[in-house]
Amino acid sequence: MSETLIVACPACNTLNRAPREKLAAGGGKCGNCGASLFEGHPVALNAQSFETHAAKSDIPLLVDFWAPWCGPCRAMAPQFEKAAGQFEPQVRFAKVNTDEEQQLAGRFGIQGIPTMILFHRGKEIARQS
Repeated sequence: MSETLIVACPACNTLNRAPREKLAAGGGKCGNCGASLFEGHPVALNAQSFETHAAKSDIPLLVDFWAPWCGPCRAMAPQFEKAAGQFEPQVRFAKVNTDEEQQLAGRFGIQGIPTMILFHRGKEIARQS
């Protein structure tokens, strides 16, 4: 019997149950909207969608806290995009714009950007500024 994982849809944020083998093979579509569960690029999150992806999904979530005016953030973005294509579905990659989501940035004490935080089942596992 295969292990079933809970995965948040990157398009509509609906939680989906999917067998690990199907995800590993690059499969899996959202039961609500039909979108692919993994698209190979970072998902833009807001406060509401962040909770679904960080706390309710079984997939580890690597979040890049960034801002559009930040030169180092823009310089790192292509590599972060490339990594998403390589590491999904083992890890979901996401971006949080700290200008638009100031409360979320404050909640995690983001003082310098870019800052990346790895979450698993709602808990912070690692952080790198």
